[in-house]
Amino acid sequence: MAPITPCRPRVLVVEDDRTLNGQISRLLEGKGYETQQCYAGEDGLLSALSQRFDLILLDVLLPQLDGFEVLNRLRRLRQTPVIMLTACGAEEERIRGFSRGADDYVPKPFAFAELLLRIEALLRRTLGSTDPGANPETLSVGSLTLKRSTLSVHYSGRPITLTPIQFRLLWILMLHQGEALSKPYLYQVVLEREYSRFDRSLDMHLSRVRRKLAEAGLTADCLQTVHGKGYCFL
Repeated sequence: MAPITPCRPRVLVVEDDRTLNGQISRLLEGKGYETQQCYAGEDGLLSALSQRFDLILLDVLLPQLDGFEVLNRLRRLRQTPVIMLTACGAEEERIRGFSRGADDYVPKPFAFAELLLRIEALLRRTLGSTDPGANPETLSVGSLTLKRSTLSVHYSGRPITLTPIQFRLLWILMLHQGEALSKPYLYQVVLEREYSRFDRSLDMHLSRVRRKLAEAGLTADCLQTVHGKGYCFL
């Protein structure tokens, strides 16, 4: 897999597990990235503020300062893209991180291939791509294509009209294809407010997106309700 930019993107890896930190750094360097390693929150914050990085991989559980506090202080001065690494299934950690400015999450344990895809997707949005056929504002799954800059949706070349909130909901679900995303998580990243079990707004938006996709010719089950978990795009 080719590097995203001709100059090597710089990634700061802030992870206190030295073995995992080393594995991530070596694998990224093998893919053309330049990495720097930190093993504690305060050291990671100082590095992030004193140097230029294209992306930061930030563990949640860190000595000195935890990942949430690092992110909170970082966002006062820098908007460097951040992917947080968290314990598998810790939904409340995702919500806390996104509310503090995280750009994405990768749950542990993770496959390196998934981590690399998340890194590349985020860097495409922030750095662009040298591939002339690539559009960093476009996300495609099969014949369904979304374009962020115009909030446009097309299926097999035919337009589908969505509201901005409906577009954001579909974008997030497609970005995490195959992963069940909970309602509290989606309320934070799509509706930008706290989840309430009495609020049916998200259900309403998803129902309308599902109907519009079905009217355009997609199978009705491409957007699934996963009982007890949330919603999933297949």
